[in-house]
Amino acid sequence: MNSTVQKISLRTIALIGNPNCGKTTLFNELTGLRQKVGNYPGVTVEKKEGKILIGTEEITVLDLPGTYSLSANSLDEKVVTDILFGKIPGTPIPDIVVFVSDATNLERNLYLLSQVIDLKIPTVVALNMYDRIQDTGITIDTAQLRNEFGVPFIPMTASKGAGIKELLSSFENIVSNTDGIRKWKLPDIVRIEHEELVSILVENEKMAESAAFHEAQLLLSTPKDIISFSDEYSGETLTHLQRDHNNLEMNGYNRHSVFVESRFRWTNSVYKNSVRHTAPRHQKTVHDAIDAVLTHHIWGFVIFFALMAVMFQMIFTWAIYPMLLIGSAFDTLAHLISAIIPQGDLQSLITRGIIGGVGAVVTFLPQILFLFLFLGFLEDTGYMARAAFIMDRIMNKVGLHGKSFIPLLSSFACAIPGIMATRTIENPRDRLVTILVAPLMSCSARLPVFSLLIASFIPNILLFGFVSLPAVVLISLYLLGLISALLTARLLKSTVLKGPKPAFIMELPPYRIPTLKNTFIHMWERSLLFLKNAGTIILGVSIVLWFLATYPKMEEGTSSEKLAHSFVGRAGHVIEPVLKPLGFDWKIGIGIISSLLQREVFVGTLGTIYNIEHADEESATLKQQMQKDKDPVTGQPVFSILTALCIMVYYVLAMQCLSTVAVVRRETNGWKWPAAQFVYMTLLAYLGTFITYRVGLWILS
Repeated sequence: MNSTVQKISLRTIALIGNPNCGKTTLFNELTGLRQKVGNYPGVTVEKKEGKILIGTEEITVLDLPGTYSLSANSLDEKVVTDILFGKIPGTPIPDIVVFVSDATNLERNLYLLSQVIDLKIPTVVALNMYDRIQDTGITIDTAQLRNEFGVPFIPMTASKGAGIKELLSSFENIVSNTDGIRKWKLPDIVRIEHEELVSILVENEKMAESAAFHEAQLLLSTPKDIISFSDEYSGETLTHLQRDHNNLEMNGYNRHSVFVESRFRWTNSVYKNSVRHTAPRHQKTVHDAIDAVLTHHIWGFVIFFALMAVMFQMIFTWAIYPMLLIGSAFDTLAHLISAIIPQGDLQSLITRGIIGGVGAVVTFLPQILFLFLFLGFLEDTGYMARAAFIMDRIMNKVGLHGKSFIPLLSSFACAIPGIMATRTIENPRDRLVTILVAPLMSCSARLPVFSLLIASFIPNILLFGFVSLPAVVLISLYLLGLISALLTARLLKSTVLKGPKPAFIMELPPYRIPTLKNTFIHMWERSLLFLKNAGTIILGVSIVLWFLATYPKMEEGTSSEKLAHSFVGRAGHVIEPVLKPLGFDWKIGIGIISSLLQREVFVGTLGTIYNIEHADEESATLKQQMQKDKDPVTGQPVFSILTALCIMVYYVLAMQCLSTVAVVRRETNGWKWPAAQFVYMTLLAYLGTFITYRVGLWILS
């Protein structure tokens, strides 16, 4: 086949490949910290973009989501095809595609490669993890592969930087290919129908030839009714498509598989002619022996929960020292501002509104860093896929699958990264259910509330001679959140988001030694994204809440009286009748309202109510004030063991974090689902607290 070739103008490079092929590792090696993470316009799929210098030219590199084919089944996969066809505003069709392939599992990768070649975009294949092929008894004839596919194959090991120079050098010799090489063959009747439909799509729908070539395959093999495409294509195109469907079926062809099977036959034959196995392909390996333990129906769970215990120890214990340092830094900054700006509203706005609000988020950054550090190591080693595999047995009982467990696990530190992690879930219903239940997992921001109330009202006594009652209460709160999330997921999957139980298909990648560079880059970019998404929102809300807690001003009176006179205080009195059935008074109501910003704000609000500055969960004075406070009318204690339990149950079940609401809005592209989530969690918290209070009164009576 003759090709028209010319030198290309290189501006954009796209990295494409199957999941677990080392694509992101190569991206990090190429771009380092010269990268940014955002979202593609109009969708919630993450956009990773970096810069590299080739000669004197600055080139944009896109790290596209992993996919097994260009037949999109998830948001991630659809973004890949839309970019390749130029359908995303602000993202041009790449000048070069770097197809990243796992050299130890090349056979699986060739199907997608053949689809990319069909698009006639200049392509280079990066044979990644090439250093491991000798260990697996594989030899690869790269010259034969280049002859078959018509593109260069560059052996490399991205994690070690090997082959990077050769890859960059190959770009200088890349030329455009107007004809491409499409060697895979269709049966004659199918080929004729396909060629005719391509011509019609080009003529009637004004598609580019490459896009029409791909689209025609999807339309001819689609299981959907023709009428479902009535808004996308002209009547003439749909009429022709219906005739094509009828003709193929009359001639005995399975429309749904003929294209896949034809392509696979060719790629498999290329693989057999280009790759040699000097060791038995299915012989037991060390990885198989490790999997036998890590995915065991008993030992797999034991090891998993042991690792989770280490992770929570790291997040909740090791992070405390940097958190204290950050908190002290914000306190010092507030004192400096107080010394510079005279006492008044401006000083209060900056120190208590802006610095206090931003500090509430940044203080928890060490926990986020430790979480992503730990999860990054687990993911890079290949263990995360095993964790999802063993947890699938539990998740399947509530209508979800193992992939939903990873976002829920992340939500124990913070619901925001947990919700963002749902992007890997292909089924939109399953992804939405996971988003809706993720905030029920007890995040780290609830700990100050739990710590204050448990230390103040739960007796420090031993149960069964070895476990303390405060520890049992804390564990019970976490279990309450987990069980509530699973039961809610089951209810949603049985009603408003009803659908078939998802088939759980997950590739178990080979075990690898994680690289510190990639793990720290991942940790850094995720943490910046967290600060950007959460910090900016909380800054605005902090200013609003400061205003509501400051005005209208009361010239004389204690801090508690001034707060009661403010808009927030008045709101507390307004909602007190609603909260009375839960055993709460107006002061607790103010705490609930103010902690919509962040759950831990509840502690600081109580400190203000009791006229205590710099109150926290360790404040002995605050504990004493809470313990001796009595209702002026009834003379009954405002706080008791039962009240403390009710408050903690409420905070487990309620949506007390507006930044999470904002992230859900962004991830679902609207206010419908975050509004529904806020309402159902508030009702669930009210009902759960009401039952706790009534049962408690019955026990005490």
